[in-house]
Amino acid sequence: MQTLGQQDDARQPEQSALDAGDVLISCRNVVKRFDSRTVLDGVSFNVRAGETMVIMGGSGCGKSTLLRCMIGSHAIDDGRIELFGQNICALNPEQMDDVRKNFGILFQSGALFNSMTVAENVALPLQEHTDLDPSTIEIMVKIKLELVGLREHADKFPAQISGGMKKRAGLARALALDPRILFYDEPSAGLDPVTSAEIDRLIVGLTRKVGVTSVVVTHEMDSAFTIADRMVMLDKGRVLREGSREMFDDLRRLPEDRAADLPEEDRLIRQFLRGDAEGPITERKAATSYAEDLLRQPETAKPIGPSIEATRGWGFRRRKDQLP
Repeated sequence: MQTLGQQDDARQPEQSALDAGDVLISCRNVVKRFDSRTVLDGVSFNVRAGETMVIMGGSGCGKSTLLRCMIGSHAIDDGRIELFGQNICALNPEQMDDVRKNFGILFQSGALFNSMTVAENVALPLQEHTDLDPSTIEIMVKIKLELVGLREHADKFPAQISGGMKKRAGLARALALDPRILFYDEPSAGLDPVTSAEIDRLIVGLTRKVGVTSVVVTHEMDSAFTIADRMVMLDKGRVLREGSREMFDDLRRLPEDRAADLPEEDRLIRQFLRGDAEGPITERKAATSYAEDLLRQPETAKPIGPSIEATRGWGFRRRKDQLP
């Protein structure tokens, strides 16, 4: 019988050699394309055991795609991603499933099963991936729910709890198998400031209590600076900067008169960190030529709208290529 928290040495031979401070996740020159669009363009960074790494950037910068690549949901087009010393890009589905047992994921919506109670949602990974007896699973579920402050709500269904409670229940489920890594996809999204602060406190507390390594994708800067040990900022699918929380905080707090002399890259990062309305990010958006777009030659313009047209006096619609 496998007890909770035990690791299968045959499944994860490299993991036993990893101690605090060692690299648990390594991304090297990761490239991901969707059709002709390159979403990740040579992303490289490491995540060390026991730290909280925040991946941040504006909408569309590739941070959520990067997270999906790191958990094996998306195959990458070039580069290498290692978890626990293993190149996950070279693993078959069964081997990847074994690796997934060593990390947990908190999805943006919580992703709870609506037909199950909170306790049943948390118990599911234990029922599927361990040989623990029901009484032991029940105890473990209570422990996980107590960690996130939901033990008294174990018998409620997702429809009966708030959005913040759903996030906490999803976190308890992510913790069910005692993972070494927790991935968070926008943990503060859609939450009020107080509930968001509670989730931040949970993330920090879990790192201290159980020593879990955390990778957090977010664009909420208050949350990021509360939980991060180190940060990576993405821009247009590339790593713009990687460093300590203190380094980014110094840039964020730099006075305006000194910020004017910074290189454009530093000013762009500072604008994002501060949420300023003016700066390189907004200048870049404004640089798109509106007049050129309006005056573009008809033969090069892309058609806009559906492939069917409404016609007056007809009781149905015909495709454009069927019209007389």
